[in-house]
Amino acid sequence: MDKVNANELLEAQAHVWNHIFSFINSMSLKCAVDLGIPDIIHNHGKPMTDSELVAALPTLNPTKARNIHRLMRMLVHSGFFAQQNLSHGVHEDGYVLTNASRLLLKDNRLSITPFLKAMLDPIVTKPWDFLGIWFQNNDCTPFYTAHGKALWDYAGHNPKLGNLFNEGMASDARLVSSVLIDKCKGSFEGLDSLVDVGGGTGTLGKAIADAFPHLECTVFDLTHVVAGLQDSGNLKYVGGDMFECVPVADAVLLKWILHDWNDDECLKILKRCKEAISNQDKGTVIKRKVIILEMVVMDKEKLVKEENSKTFETQLLMDVLMMAVLTGRERREEEWAKLFFAAGFSHYKIIPILGLRSLIEVYP
Repeated sequence: MDKVNANELLEAQAHVWNHIFSFINSMSLKCAVDLGIPDIIHNHGKPMTDSELVAALPTLNPTKARNIHRLMRMLVHSGFFAQQNLSHGVHEDGYVLTNASRLLLKDNRLSITPFLKAMLDPIVTKPWDFLGIWFQNNDCTPFYTAHGKALWDYAGHNPKLGNLFNEGMASDARLVSSVLIDKCKGSFEGLDSLVDVGGGTGTLGKAIADAFPHLECTVFDLTHVVAGLQDSGNLKYVGGDMFECVPVADAVLLKWILHDWNDDECLKILKRCKEAISNQDKGTVIKRKVIILEMVVMDKEKLVKEENSKTFETQLLMDVLMMAVLTGRERREEEWAKLFFAAGFSHYKIIPILGLRSLIEVYP
């Protein structure tokens, strides 16, 4: 430490402090959503001052009013809100939405608020307290250490978590489908049938079925997930276990499924998917495939642009999340390739068109 000058020492302290307190960013955002602040500012229709925001919060305790400014200052710094100077000579700033906070509006069809609520629910955040203990025990995940059950077992017996998870995945599927159908139409053209494995309540499957009326779409998930969901038009629901058998189709879709599982578990899923697309009539000329929507972790040496660095950080965060709550992981291209070839596939193609995630087509 004697060789480190004072400025370097203080910079190091600030770096440590920023990481110690980084959870405050997510919890401040959750607080704003719980209070309905994004919708209040949106409905106001123009830049909104502190006093106007306080007046529009009907459940706010008056003794806490002055603290709203402190919360908003944090969220402005984090990029969730911005400030604009009010017109007609008033020397005061008002809050406006940013692209990020627009994704938190209740009436936004692409709102990711359900995903936020699922990921920041105490049931999901509690395992982080047990991460250090998990490294020293034989449990499969820190989630198991914290709750005594694996995530899927817990969700199957806890309606609150199950609903939060399903709603969170559905909100993500709505956003992904809006991009997927617009920019990746070629991936679905020429197919007569498709199975969305682990498709939950069918948000993505229905969007694909609506966009491609000729395509027979099947949403395949655990029986208790699809129970009570009604078939309609070219969309149907089937319950079952993807580790045992996947319904036969020209193509199998796996959206954000494989990152939940370790390599051995992924191999089983991929082999079932390969069987599903290989059991079709051999006389057809349709090019069968497995369509995967997953992250392909970037190589650190390729991180030239600042936005690439942010993407890489998010991928790393998601990877550690998988370690904390499930047995899965995020994978680099060579790790994906190893899985594909081990499962008996001949080649693959990666299309980096979904931001943090890519579309991967895998062929038998």
